[in-house]
Amino acid sequence: MMDELLSGLLRSIADISDVPTVGAYNIRKDGEGISRRSTETVQIEPKADKPGIDIRVAPFSKAEKVHIPVVITKSGVNDLVYNDFYIGEGADVEIVAGCGIHNSGCETSEHDGIHRFFIGKGAKVRYVEKHYGEGDGTGGRILNPTTVVELGENAVCEMEMVQIKGVDSTLRETTARLEKGAKLTVIERLMTHGDQTARSDMVIELNGTGAAAQIISRSVAKDQSDQVFNPRAVGNAMCHAHVQCDSIIMDRAHIRSIPEIAANHCDAQIIHEAAIGRINNDQLTKLRTLGLTESEAEAVIIEGFLK
Repeated sequence: MMDELLSGLLRSIADISDVPTVGAYNIRKDGEGISRRSTETVQIEPKADKPGIDIRVAPFSKAEKVHIPVVITKSGVNDLVYNDFYIGEGADVEIVAGCGIHNSGCETSEHDGIHRFFIGKGAKVRYVEKHYGEGDGTGGRILNPTTVVELGENAVCEMEMVQIKGVDSTLRETTARLEKGAKLTVIERLMTHGDQTARSDMVIELNGTGAAAQIISRSVAKDQSDQVFNPRAVGNAMCHAHVQCDSIIMDRAHIRSIPEIAANHCDAQIIHEAAIGRINNDQLTKLRTLGLTESEAEAVIIEGFLK
């Protein structure tokens, strides 16, 4: 049975409140694995030489779902894990990850996850990672994920990266390499407030003929928070990539969007778009006429923008 604090964090980051009734899972709390289950087609094993797990999905297995949430409930915890995902040829799997930090103390709590994905020929992966912080302490809540994706021929990967709230500092580093016919979609959604900082660095290499990538970032910065989004798409073959960065800036916040595109092949087609602006006054006025206060109207607009 989960205590109330643990259940609440799991609901916020993984849409579960206890151990999943079906499928494979691994739950990590305060630097240690507390519960784990493998299935016939999904094997989860702890690493022998360092903290973390290996997740192996059998070739051609279908409709698999794996939960691997991490929670920190104590102040002063510094947790580093190395997770490797081996997705067999033709497999179809959804992986729900994420980290929630509850810090009611004065020391910093931090989780750094290094995830590597080796996705086999024709496999399909959906990966959802949510970050969330809470607690009334003065200690920091820091999350620094590193993600490396190797996409085999005709493999498909969709990654949804969400920072819900309460994370004081985050540095996200993402690298992906795509082979022939591979397709990658990365969607980042985050909101910062107070003195929070968030930086996302990406390098997407399209190395095979027919490879395609779509990178979408949507963010909202409030108060005096600071954001930097730095995606780089590199076309090394006949390929297509689209990078889109949209941000809403409020109060005294700072946002930098630094998209970079590079082509090393004459048939590489790479596009980037970037926009930063305040909330549209016409939208605010319309919602105000429906009876909402200004703060309620702002909340509705932001919620819709980040969906």
